[in-house]
Formats: sequence, structure tokens, C-alpha cells
Amino acid sequence: MSSPQEDVDPHDGRDETESERNDRNWTEILQELRVIQTGTQILTGFLLTLAFQQRFTDLDAYQIDTYLALVIVAALATALALTPVALHRALFRRRAKGTIVKIANFLLRATLAAVGLTLTGTAMLIFDVVVGRQAGVIAGAVALGVVAVAWLVFPYIVRRDYPRA
Repeated sequence: MSSPQEDVDPHDGRDETESERNDRNWTEILQELRVIQTGTQILTGFLLTLAFQQRFTDLDAYQIDTYLALVIVAALATALALTPVALHRALFRRRAKGTIVKIANFLLRATLAAVGLTLTGTAMLIFDVVVGRQAGVIAGAVALGVVAVAWLVFPYIVRRDYPRA
């Protein structure tokens, strides 16, 4: 071990200090943020270009309200995904890595929720514009179901096989 400190959790199969664990967790969070940031940027960019399309003026009030709500949620997702980096900059060299990791974990979960809402709403809006309101509602419900199963139910089921030490 590179540090004179004791193993933070001798029963977890790792030989790491609290600082080493925080560093590893921070690195893992950054990797997850990199993955979600790309998708969030593409989705947000797509939404931002819609207002400049010729057909945008054909949208009804519901579609415009939905669009504006989606832009807000996409901007929120982007801001949430960038907040851990800003927090790290503000607390750099203040021995606050454990706090940064805890807050970043929360922010990453909030980012996933915002991205899930943006995906769901975007599917709903596209189907509403192209096919009709009923198709939009169905597409939104299906997208929400897929996100819920893929991001909540499936991880929960897998997690049951790996109880916390």
C-alpha cells in the first residue's frame, strides 16, 4: 500500500485507503459523465436547431410548449453534467474529494433523470409532429418505459445479486 493509512474496507476485496477510494470513485464518475455528456450535447444541439427550421412555424401551441420545456430540461441536463467539474475546480486542493464524489454522484443521477425526460419528450414531440398527437403520447410512453426499465429496473435486478459488503 502506498499510504500508511489503513484499508478503508478490508472486506471489499480492494486494498485502498480512503483517499485512493475517493480518487477511483472520482475517476469512475468522470468516465460516466463523459459518456452522458456526448449524448446530452447531441440531443440538446438537435433541439436547439429545430426552432430555425422552416416547418417550426407550423407547430401548434402544445408542440411549442413541449419544445420549450424540452429545451429547458436539456439545458438543465447539460448544466447538471458540468457541475461536478465546476465543483472540483472550486474545491481543488482543499482535501474535499470525498465531498466532491458524494455530490457528483447525486448530480450524475439527476443528470440521468433529466436526460431520460429529454429523450422521452423528444420522442413524443417528433411523433406528435410527424404522425399525430396520439402517436406522440404513445411514443413518449414507450420511451419513458424503455428508460425506466433500462436505467432503473434492470440495474435494480442486477444489483440484488451483489449485496453491499
